[in-house]
Amino acid sequence: MTCRLRRWLLSLAVVVGLTPAAPPVEEAKTVRPVDTGGAAKPLAEMGPRLDPVPRPDPTTIDAALRRAIAFLVQSQNKNGSWGSPEIRGGVEIYAPVPGAHQAFQAAVSALAISALTEAEEVPALAADGAELRRAIDRGAAWLETHLPKVRRANGDALYNCWSHAYGIQALVRIYVRAGDPGHRRRLATLIQEQIDYLRRYESVDKGWGYYDFRAQTQRPASDSTSFLTAAILVALWEAHGIGIDVPEQLVQGAVASVQRQRLPDFSYLYGEYLKYVPQHGINRPGGSLGRTQACNLALRLWGDEAVTDAIVKNWLNRLFARNGWLDMARKTTIPHESHFAVAGYFFYFGHYYAGLLIHELPAAERPLYQDHLATLLLRLQSKDGSWWDYPLYNYHHAYGTAFGIMTLLRCRR
Repeated sequence: MTCRLRRWLLSLAVVVGLTPAAPPVEEAKTVRPVDTGGAAKPLAEMGPRLDPVPRPDPTTIDAALRRAIAFLVQSQNKNGSWGSPEIRGGVEIYAPVPGAHQAFQAAVSALAISALTEAEEVPALAADGAELRRAIDRGAAWLETHLPKVRRANGDALYNCWSHAYGIQALVRIYVRAGDPGHRRRLATLIQEQIDYLRRYESVDKGWGYYDFRAQTQRPASDSTSFLTAAILVALWEAHGIGIDVPEQLVQGAVASVQRQRLPDFSYLYGEYLKYVPQHGINRPGGSLGRTQACNLALRLWGDEAVTDAIVKNWLNRLFARNGWLDMARKTTIPHESHFAVAGYFFYFGHYYAGLLIHELPAAERPLYQDHLATLLLRLQSKDGSWWDYPLYNYHHAYGTAFGIMTLLRCRR
């Protein structure tokens, strides 16, 4: 298949389903028009306002978390990992073997480990502490052995960038949890190696993408995507927080890439290759709902003063008031087939970073958003305790549930 054909197929997947439909009627129950007080507001601060929703019962939140934790523990593979290449619904998205699936499994396992280590810190959720610790220890042992082996699958597939991002976050949590100084030194070395891989797979234009349909060069010629670059910046921030040396040049290039993709209203382009069509559906606010939270968080963490509290609150308001644009794509099988070219896997990714972003606000302003977020997650949890948004081989239950746990944990107050 020629590079031109691959790019055409990718663009075809992106443009499917661009005609907006009216948001679900129930959204209007909690949305009020913006009151500007007669004064003009910056474009980035214009949007809906939310009324409070009833605070979810804290015991209900903890019960949902315990079910989700039990699901992850019980679904762990015998070797300590999570997920598999087995098809469990959906379509076979492009995933050259074995590298793509090694990357998927490492990233998903890292997310599961991060979720369980965060849950372990909450006494109310660790009723069976021994079983939870055993799952974390087995997962950590698998990750520490297999993550260093993850590489680029082939010339055009760089799913490994997701593995490096979420691998760093998991290793940071394992590092904090570890008591042995020797183990901590080994973990610090592993984190540094993952950062070195990110330097190796950085786009020539800075930032990171997960496809190189341009030239498939040794230094990827990929167009960076705003959301992957943002996720990596958040991971690098966490590594920096435990004293790992993060190259300033690497961060500056990634920050500049995300900033280049930011529109005046703080929507973010899906990728830099769409800069000449900024009003393409996927770049508009309805298409950016699942990306803006991650991008705003990443830029704010690394010192971008343009991401003010007002911007953060406006886009959290949009996330809940316009949530139907994401929800209509949830559990669909073809990427980008929904309105604004939203794909199902935008959903829990976007809400996870929203949960992190809420905690960037002053404590007094968090409950409104925590209650909206908890209400949404409680409604969507499956009977088996899992969350999932897109049928990705047999990885979706694990990554969706991990995102769900880490998001709901940030709704406890």
